[in-house]
Amino acid sequence: MSRHPPERSGETVPRTLGIIGSGMIGSSVARLAVAAGLEVVLSNSRGPETLADLVAGLGGRARAATPAETARAADLVVAAIPLKAYGLLPAEALAGKTVLDTANYYPERDGHLAELDAGELTSSALLQRHLAGSRVVKAFNTITPHQLVSLARPTGAPDRSALPIAGDDAPAKVEAARLLDVLGYDPVDIGTLAGSWRSEPDTPVYIRPYLGDVPALNVEDFLRWTARTPGVVVPAAQVRELVEIAVRRPAGEARLPSDA
Repeated sequence: MSRHPPERSGETVPRTLGIIGSGMIGSSVARLAVAAGLEVVLSNSRGPETLADLVAGLGGRARAATPAETARAADLVVAAIPLKAYGLLPAEALAGKTVLDTANYYPERDGHLAELDAGELTSSALLQRHLAGSRVVKAFNTITPHQLVSLARPTGAPDRSALPIAGDDAPAKVEAARLLDVLGYDPVDIGTLAGSWRSEPDTPVYIRPYLGDVPALNVEDFLRWTARTPGVVVPAAQVRELVEIAVRRPAGEARLPSDA
């Protein structure tokens, strides 16, 4: 499906998208970005040479680099890494950049973080503290990788889905919103990083609305199942309603979707 070109209605959107993290979400964002006509620079913790197959599959608009090189080359950066690895993000190279944070806090994977367990911080606020010179926006954290690609639609499509974003910097949220639009989604601004818990695991907008009825499966089988499922359209009005009814639960109780 064709996407919008990088120029639309006089708006500024990134020409070069940096993606730090080459897992399932990072790869899905890269695929959408290349389809939208953006240049993509990908990196991971193991080195550019390990990304050869992924880059080859994405085509000539994609290249591999180190995380610091990716940060410097990009107009906008997506951090698509597990929360436990947030300290590895190159804070100096990311200074002055808008960074979209896709991570979710799962203590069984990330280890318990006292400030998150106590509700003193959200995971994105923790990342913002590490990236003090950057502008962090929570995005892409409520949808599974396959559905991120399968549900993307052009602007104005009647079956277009929406995704929530949260951040403390208004211009950075505008950047994030424009990227989401170009990649195929209506953005829904849900407020500040302190309020980003409304899109975290175990909230109404998290994963389930985009999947429909979900069978009880372990994590591995769940991911295989999502790869065979086209997904369910979740328009902006529904995202707003789901965010509004969210109730904050202890972050330390969040579980990977083994019983999704």
